[in-house]
Amino acid sequence: MKNVAIVLSAGRGTRMNSDVPKQYMELEGKPVLYYSLKAMEDSFIDEIILVAGADDISYCKEEIVAKYNLSKVKAVVAGGKERYHSVWNGLRCVADADYVFIHDGARPVVKEDVLLRALDGAKECDACVVGVPVKDTIKIVDEEGLVTETPPRNRMFQVQTPQVFKYPLIRSAYERLQKEETALLEKGVAITDDAMVVELLTDTKVKIVMGSYENIKITTPEDLVLARRLINP
Repeated sequence: MKNVAIVLSAGRGTRMNSDVPKQYMELEGKPVLYYSLKAMEDSFIDEIILVAGADDISYCKEEIVAKYNLSKVKAVVAGGKERYHSVWNGLRCVADADYVFIHDGARPVVKEDVLLRALDGAKECDACVVGVPVKDTIKIVDEEGLVTETPPRNRMFQVQTPQVFKYPLIRSAYERLQKEETALLEKGVAITDDAMVVELLTDTKVKIVMGSYENIKITTPEDLVLARRLINP
């Protein structure tokens, strides 16, 4: 069985209030992205495709992949305008795989037990995401900020990555997305993760399994402080 990881590192991270994209900010002496790649490098994953900003490809190759001897990284390719464009660019580099793991490069604290649970879920249902139950009550509001609904908290999950799919499934879903993207956008559909592509464009149900509350995404400066504590408890 061949497992390939697509690690996304093409975002700019505007909420970090920094000229340096969040995935390249220093975390205990190394770029945030290094830890996400290292987690895949040290796991059962067979190959890694890194998707970076077009201007960052040389930096990623020289200052991360080569510098830290990340031998499983088989390609570094340019991302696209939106996240799903970047995923598609990564998928086109996957020549052969049984399962594809799609992971945010700004999630540096992912552990192998989470990867294993995600793979088991994908083996069972062909599509699996990791997530954690929400701790707070969620309110749905209208355009004026007025509450319209309070969904039951026991059915609400905060979705993380990796998201794992049987390769033919995610490949065909993204191929269909290329054809139907304009129509979806005209309907106001905002595609925010890979599971949504499968949900919209296939008949496959997506399974959710337990992730980890430590599997944080670096989004604000406070997240970087927490990540330091998680890496060096």
